Formats: sequence, structure tokens, C-alpha cells
Amino acid sequence: MPNPRKMLPDYDAPYIRALMRLIETQDKVTIANWCVSYAEVHLLPVWEKVFPEDGRPKVALQAARDWLAGKIKLPVAKKFILDAHAAAREAEAHPAARASARAIGQAASTIHSARHSLGLPLYGALAIAYDRLGVNAPWDELLRVVSEECWKMHAALQEVAVENEPNPVKVKWRS
Repeated sequence: MPNPRKMLPDYDAPYIRALMRLIETQDKVTIANWCVSYAEVHLLPVWEKVFPEDGRPKVALQAARDWLAGKIKLPVAKKFILDAHAAAREAEAHPAARASARAIGQAASTIHSARHSLGLPLYGALAIAYDRLGVNAPWDELLRVVSEECWKMHAALQEVAVENEPNPVKVKWRS
């Protein structure tokens, strides 16, 4: 079996494009709050199932919340976010946990740049698919779960989206 993918490779998938377009209509605070909340509810449990004693991803999410609340400065928050990314690297043998920690790190990094919000679906949806079906599931079945999860992410952002947001982010997406 080949190594499991670390992230989704398709920026042109309809569910990714739809998320990108919706993200572009919102300000950074709305996007960051959406990312952090979604990661906390849907991805942190994937991490904690495998690594219940390793709180680095949870601390990264709290650091992002603290920065959004004005309680800490960005350099302090970034240190905790980098710790979540380190946790992901250390979880190489656990693809679902690795992808969830990477998605959490990217979600928390949205406080720095809205572009990081795309890490939520690119890593997070795959983490949920791996967690639900296992890494040996056929790719088309994994993609079905990924698609469903990305549309759930879209719906969650739509719920908190500010209609006619006056200060939408300007994101230069990489492809």
C-alpha cells in the first residue's frame, strides 16, 4: 500500500472552490472564529482519540481564541501554533491524527493570514475520512466523505457569514 496522502491535492474540486469563494466574502475575524470552532468540534476529537495526553493542538486553538480576544500577542500565539504543527510531524504513523493536527494548526494560523483557512478542508476533511473509513479505504470512498465534510464546513461558515461584509479578506490562493 502506498503511503496515505497528507492532504487533499485538488484545489479545483467543487467543494474546495465553493469554500474559497465564500471565504473571500468574509473578514479575517469571522474566518478565524469559524476555523477555530470547526477544528475544535470536529478535528480535535480525532487527535485526542490517538493522543489524549498531547494537548498541543488544543492549546493552539486556545491561543488563537486568546489572540482574537486580545489577551495575547501574535508571537505568543504563533509559538503554540507551531507546536501543533510539530505534533503533526511527530504523528507520522497515525495519518488521521497527523492530518487533524495539521488542520488544527492551519485553522489556528488563520489569525495570521486568512489563506491558512484552506488548510481546514485540505487537511481536516481528509483526517475525518481517514478516521471514519481507515487509510486503506478506496480513494473514491475517502473522497466521498471528504466532499460531504467540506460541504459541512461550507454550511458552518455560511451560518456565521456576515451578509455584505464591508471588509472581506483579500486572499491570494496558491494552486
